[in-house]
Amino acid sequence: MGFLGTGGAHAELMGAEFIDFDPASETIRMRFTVPDSFITPRGGVQGGLVAGFLDEAMGWAHVQATGGQEAPLNLEIAMTLLKLIPAGPLMGKGRVIRRGRKAIFLEGELWDESWTTLYARSTSTAIPTPVPGRAA
Repeated sequence: MGFLGTGGAHAELMGAEFIDFDPASETIRMRFTVPDSFITPRGGVQGGLVAGFLDEAMGWAHVQATGGQEAPLNLEIAMTLLKLIPAGPLMGKGRVIRRGRKAIFLEGELWDESWTTLYARSTSTAIPTPVPGRAA
């Protein structure tokens, strides 16, 4: 299955790129290019922006898993920052844990470019909605 659709201006700002999607595990892998403007004086990506990268990966996992028919609307996102996230490329992984008619459970991870250092993890509870611009 190929990548369905585009992420819009915010995804472009994050330098979001599709790598692949595994339909059996409903897992997507993405690459992000961190803009210099996302880096704090401490030398790492600002925490709220980290959540944006994770949200993008989790959301696209659900979009891909539904063949482009649904997008998650977040009710709650929990995030754990494990390490300062430096400038440079990031690898993201998003996965559908459970998908029901009224609730979706997702998880996400951010890694370094070689997939050896885990920087952050997240979970999300969301509701399934039609992809914006598509009829229900």
